[in-house]
Amino acid sequence: METKRLILRDLRPQDIADFYAYAKDPAVGLPAGWKPHESLEESRAVLACLIREQELWALEDRETGRVIGSVGLHQDRRRQNGDVRMLGYVLAQGYWGRGLMPEAVQRVLAYGFERMELQLVSVCHYPFNGRSRRVIEKCGFVYEGTLRRAFRRFDGVVLDEICHSITREEYLAAFAGQKAFGDQRQRKDPLEKPSPRRA
Repeated sequence: METKRLILRDLRPQDIADFYAYAKDPAVGLPAGWKPHESLEESRAVLACLIREQELWALEDRETGRVIGSVGLHQDRRRQNGDVRMLGYVLAQGYWGRGLMPEAVQRVLAYGFERMELQLVSVCHYPFNGRSRRVIEKCGFVYEGTLRRAFRRFDGVVLDEICHSITREEYLAAFAGQKAFGDQRQRKDPLEKPSPRRA
């Protein structure tokens, strides 16, 4: 999949250097709720797990060819519905403030609703993560509520989770047919894999 500035593709073992570069950054990991990586080998093990799970796409900068983050559609642990996914994303700090993540998320929503025929996509963020909140707002998600004391982070800090979602009907009414989703040329999608991304 592609957008104007990004290529969304499968993660590869060769991405390890780029992956470690942002995974070790506390400014990236802490707002997402995971421990900053302490070594290349730790990142290598996590990367191998992510490749096996096949639930996310690497974000490749079209200009440099570097992997600068990822975006994924994961099983929603709060909903017993195989046609629902939970959105997750991460972006290297050096690329913040450029509108890249809304661009990537909108492309993934198009894939989820138009190709996978999902009913709903959910997403949550922590109260202090204003950058994530702004991405969510720009992409048309609806506030559902706050789960208080919902998540214990690796360092023992207990956090609320602010939850949003967008239904297929809301997506179609707001975005279907628009070119805001970037470059969606008529060709076979290299990541069009109904399984395992759809149960």
